[in-house]
Amino acid sequence: MDLSFFKNKKITVYGLGLHGGGVGVVKFLVAKGAQVIVTDLDSREKLAPSLEKLKGLKNIKYVLGQHRVEDFTNVDMVIKNPAIAWTDKHIKLALEKKIPVEMDSSLFFKLCKNKIIGVTGTKGKTTTAVLIYEILKAAGKNPIKVGIGQTSVLDKLDILKKDSVVIFELSSWRLSALGRAKLSPQIAVFKNLMPDHLNYYGTMEKYLKDKKYIFINQKPRDFLVINYDDEKLKEIAKESPSQIVKFSYEPLKKSKSVFIDDENIYLNNGIDVIKLIAVKNINIPGRHNLSNVLAAIGAVYAFGLSPLEIKKALPNLKGPLHRLEFVIEIAGVKYYNDTTASIPQAAISALQAFEQPIVLIAGGTDKNLDFENFGKEISEKTKQVILLKGNATEKIFSQIKKYASKEFYEAIEVVDSMEKAVSLARKFAEKGDVVLLSPGATSFGLFNNEFDRGDKFRAAVKNLK
Repeated sequence: MDLSFFKNKKITVYGLGLHGGGVGVVKFLVAKGAQVIVTDLDSREKLAPSLEKLKGLKNIKYVLGQHRVEDFTNVDMVIKNPAIAWTDKHIKLALEKKIPVEMDSSLFFKLCKNKIIGVTGTKGKTTTAVLIYEILKAAGKNPIKVGIGQTSVLDKLDILKKDSVVIFELSSWRLSALGRAKLSPQIAVFKNLMPDHLNYYGTMEKYLKDKKYIFINQKPRDFLVINYDDEKLKEIAKESPSQIVKFSYEPLKKSKSVFIDDENIYLNNGIDVIKLIAVKNINIPGRHNLSNVLAAIGAVYAFGLSPLEIKKALPNLKGPLHRLEFVIEIAGVKYYNDTTASIPQAAISALQAFEQPIVLIAGGTDKNLDFENFGKEISEKTKQVILLKGNATEKIFSQIKKYASKEFYEAIEVVDSMEKAVSLARKFAEKGDVVLLSPGATSFGLFNNEFDRGDKFRAAVKNLK
């Protein structure tokens, strides 16, 4: 496929949404000469922020508040929003009529001629992708970030040069489209596997099936960089058709790997074991972030960077926004934004990253997850908790009650805005404490998405001054 394919084609964009992905797809298609139909069940009023970004563009027909059969059966292609299931009745209509159904990820892979480093995992994929980008940039390469945060995907095709290398963050949803197209990136990074999106998938087996598309269609010359501390990933690595680079908190001295030994990070290239950096010189907080650093080193090694190039970059790594992001210190209290901790395990990792007393802001909407360990960790690691209203909050609170004293859980406050949460946190926090937003649940209900939640936290904290 090449970019000329879209000229004069009639293409339905199924699900405009408010997160920017749909807008990016529409802009790309219009720029390439397509006739675009945008269909979404939401109203014009609800979609106003996205529609404003498309104002003035021609060759777009909007079908809002409904879906019409002809928009799925009488077109040249349907491009679906990632969150829409392949079993959706409108998708089935298109497929029955032999209408190709794509996502931004599958189109990007079909159109991109550059090497792609794909990163997936339940948690840590954004941090890992950003670290890969930072290391490659420091080595004088030309990396391009794709799919990281709330940015569109397809417009990145226009800025690629011959020497560009793509770092693509791949959710299970985006991977599902690659699986149907029998495509995988040349370098695949698989960070971990934890329960998530079970409200969408129903079972871990179905979730893992989509995740495995990160490597299933690789070639023998390609690389899979995989977490050897994750027992499930260790098992499925046997299915890989490509070369494997392992990463671990434990020494792995008999194969290509990146590991920690005696508080130093080492690279094993299959011949030599090379010390890269002392753990204490990595400036990103949290033990769990070391795993992200190890994965990033494995990826850039697979890409072809020398140990010296990697060494030079490591002390300067910073990581992305919204992930244990230090916001500000006020009156001796440090405020951290970890809004992307939208599952209990991620929030537990954040709690374990600090030695100081923690005032925690948590809670939100449930994805059919188990909060018992999170409740236990909260009761052991925090001095005060403020919960954001939502159905996950009720589950978190009931688990805290199992492990905490009556005095502790009766002092928990439930609030309906970030401003109230931050204001209360300031009252509870003392000099030397940490105020941590690490929800352990999704953002829907009070916020547009997890990034909106983090932005509102950051704004509320800065308003304290």
